[in-house]
Parts: sequence; structure tokens; C-alpha cells
Amino acid sequence: MDLLELNYGTSKQRAALPAGGQWLRPKIPAAGDPAELVRQALQQPFGTPVLAELIAPHEQVLIVTSDITRYTGSEIYLPLLVAELNRLGVVDEQISILVALGIHRKQSAAEHRKILGPLSGRIAVFDHDCDDPQQLISLGVTDSGLPVVLNRRVLAADRVIVTGTIGFHYFAGFGGGRKGLVPGVASRETCMQSHFAVFNPAEVGGKQPNATVGVLVGNPVHQALLQAAKLVRADFLLNTVLSPQKEILGVFCGELEQAHLAGCELARELFSVPLSEPADLAIISCGGEPKDINFIQSQKALDYGCRAVREGGTIILLAACRDGFGHPTFFNWFRYQDLDEFEVALRADYQINGQTAHATLSKARRFRVLLISELTAEQTRRMGMEKAADLAAAVELASVDLPENAKIVVIPDGGTVLPVVAA
Repeated sequence: MDLLELNYGTSKQRAALPAGGQWLRPKIPAAGDPAELVRQALQQPFGTPVLAELIAPHEQVLIVTSDITRYTGSEIYLPLLVAELNRLGVVDEQISILVALGIHRKQSAAEHRKILGPLSGRIAVFDHDCDDPQQLISLGVTDSGLPVVLNRRVLAADRVIVTGTIGFHYFAGFGGGRKGLVPGVASRETCMQSHFAVFNPAEVGGKQPNATVGVLVGNPVHQALLQAAKLVRADFLLNTVLSPQKEILGVFCGELEQAHLAGCELARELFSVPLSEPADLAIISCGGEPKDINFIQSQKALDYGCRAVREGGTIILLAACRDGFGHPTFFNWFRYQDLDEFEVALRADYQINGQTAHATLSKARRFRVLLISELTAEQTRRMGMEKAADLAAAVELASVDLPENAKIVVIPDGGTVLPVVAA
């Protein structure tokens, strides 16, 4: 029997793997020097001139960057970006950083230091607050009727640079790019209404099939986010593509949409993993912290990984969730245990965390899910899953119901990898 050793929070869990288990790992090239990758990308932007031709020495520059729930390599690229601005005559006092929290919680001082790296204490940093009207200003309405209300700092700056990382997203297709602005620095209403596009019209019902992982063309959520983001004059994008070990594999700079699309193609190429047939059991680790810092982040690994499993199969999910659910009202949605009633309630009062809860319960109804986490047994049960004490206990529980010669897959980086079963 092989030994399983999978990331769980900031530690590891171990168990014996039944014979025949197949590991689903992306084929990752050797990472280059991250600083050099950033410097090269800054000099080879997609669809825009280099920064030297965009930014004047007297201008105020705002850099938007992701929060602690999404590791992006910010402690590497932010100092290099600021150094380039300094070289162009923009001094530290003219530069500020806005943390794109979306509807997430504020960051601690320690988390700010982790995001900024060597810039901590040098460059002013602010947290976005989607519920503070003093921070927000309306930019109007998109063609689709979406009201766009964003952080005032984005409009007040002379130049705006959006940063982040690109990976699969379970209903926006891919993260990064436009998401740094919407939902990153948008009001709660803008966030909610843009994400509501995940549903078909009420007379049709159900989810829009193109609002799914890895799809941008025809994806109504992506289109809503992009239309809203383009109401901002975002002068420059810097997005990374990272390995599961958080190494920088690629850096994409330039125009908001063009640079993002180039990065999406690399992410798709690297992290789509073929599978000849669906498995009976998938053992999935989110990849450790921060991908399993809370359940809202962790469920992305469940969403991707379940694509490797036959209907009615079993999933073991390792997701520490040291920050709990990730939103104070997320668990309240599980008062709806009937999926049709759940959808009706969401349409009446749409919330992003409610959509995530609905997606979670939908999967728990299609598969047997054994969850290893810091959540209680009752919380786990209400989400439609079974709590397992640890990985060894989960493997033992799953083994009871497995067919003879069961097909088993192990996905050690479930928050990154997209299994693609042959048609």
C-alpha cells in the first residue's frame, strides 16, 4: 500500500492508500527566477505601453492587490513594481495600496505585513470596505443593468494598477484580471448583482451552464464582471500564475483584458489534468493554507475535484478551515435542505455566500463527502457531509462502500487542479 501525505492547513495528514490509487498532478515546469519574470513582464506588456510611457513623476498611483485568502506572490512583485515606479520619479508618498477584500473580512496588521513584504511600513495600505458608504462612489450602470459602485480611491488616483493571480474559478471561469476590481473593490450590492448572473432567468430556473470553471466565452458572470470593471480606467494589470507550491510560473502585464486572457491560457494549459474515466473515490486536499483557510475557499477544491468522480461516488476532502466558514451568514443558508426551496430563497435575496452554500449542498447530494476539518460534526452534517476525525479514519470509512477493483484518484492540490474526464 502507498503512503498518503497531504497538506491540511499548515500541517500534513497521513494514511495508507489502497492499492491502485492514481495521483492527479499538473505537469509543472521548473520555475524561473521570480524577480526576473516580473521584470520581463513589466517590459513586455500586452496591449499597453510600458509604465514609463504611462505614468508621469507627479502622478498619484494606486495599486490594488488581493487579500490574505488568495496568495499571489505579492511580497515579491509589489516591491519590484514600486521600485519601477520610484525609478520613474514616483516617490513612496505618491503610492498607496488598496487591499481588494470584496466582501471578505478586514486584514490584521500581521496579514498586511505578509501581503506587502519589504514594503510594510513604507507604503500606505488601506482595506476596502464594501459596506462603508464613505468609501464608495457610483460609476453608473452597465448595459446589462448592473449598478457599479466602487471604492473612491480607485477614482481619485491618477493611475490605477491592478494586481493578483490567475487560477480556475468555480463560476467566473478564472480568477484574476477584472476580479481585482469587481468584486475586489466593489460595493456589496455590485458584488451580489454581478454574481447573480450565475442563474438562468426565473422562468427557466437552475444555473447557467456556462457559468462554470474554466469557461469565459459565453459566461454571464465573467461578462458582468468585465463590463463593470471597464467603467474604471485601469491603466495596467499585473497578474501571476503560480505553482501549487506557490512559485511564480508566469507573470502577465498590460491591458486589463488582454493580459488576463494570456494568463488564463497558461493556467488552463498547466492545471487541466486528463483522466480516462471517472473514479469511485477521490481523495482531495485543497493544498493547505490559504486555500483551506475557510470553507468558502475550500469548496473550490470540492467543485473542481468532484469532476473526477462518478455520480454517487465518494469524496474525501481535507480542508482545515481554521477561520471557520469564511462569512458570518454562510452557514445560515443550510436551513434550506431542499435544493429547489434553496434556489427560490436565493433568487428572492441573492447573496454570494448563499450561492456557495447552494453549490456545496448540491454536490453533497450527488456524492458521499467525508470532510476532515475543524468544523463540528453537526455543522458538517447540515452541509450534507460526514465528519471524519482524520485522513486515516476517512479512508477506512470510504473503503467499506467501495466496489471491487475500485478506481481511486488522489488530488493533492485540489484548489488548483481541474480534472478533465475523457468524453
